[in-house]
Amino acid sequence: MSTGEPLIFERAVEPFMKNGYLVVCPRTHEAVYIDPGDEADSLLELADARKIRITAIANTHGHLDHICGVRSVKEKSQAPIYLHADDEQLYNALSQQAAWFGLNYPPAPPVDQYYGDGDLLRVGTLEFRVHHTPGHSPGGVCLELNNHIFCGDLIFRDSVGRTDLPGGSHETLIRSIYEKLLPLGDDKLLHCGHGPETTIGRERRENPFLTRSA
Repeated sequence: MSTGEPLIFERAVEPFMKNGYLVVCPRTHEAVYIDPGDEADSLLELADARKIRITAIANTHGHLDHICGVRSVKEKSQAPIYLHADDEQLYNALSQQAAWFGLNYPPAPPVDQYYGDGDLLRVGTLEFRVHHTPGHSPGGVCLELNNHIFCGDLIFRDSVGRTDLPGGSHETLIRSIYEKLLPLGDDKLLHCGHGPETTIGRERRENPFLTRSA
């Protein structure tokens, strides 16, 4: 069981304005970096300034904007990289994904450990529960920590993740939301891959993609 309220630092930068999260154990100052992207330099500087030690790199899925900073964080911290195995193909195709957008990124470093549904990721005294939530991508996951859920691109405030990319399925995504996310409780705070935070309760009541399919 996690003890103490985590410290959460968030950054988003162009071109993708993707939220990267540094989640810090208040007792040990160990941290997990969730979805390192182009904001990595900013959060690495913050970690240095606050003497935070990154001991895990956790990816909610393998799309370009969520993994293009993994190499920088790995080289700086030497922390193990976590990913769901069903997104291995996407993750290993970082350079090809970048080329679709006219961008150039080197390949991502090898994954150190694959996590699956129900697994626990421990960082200091923090304990994250892994929920496999495919739909946006085959290996998408949400990471639950106490009242916080880091949900990647599964769901956003008033929207849901796109499903027109390889491996995406709108039907699967909606099923993941109803079967895996909503049962976690209306008070849970959702830290999304893009845009502002929200709650499960708010999205249950007001998200048009959910009210439309209710």
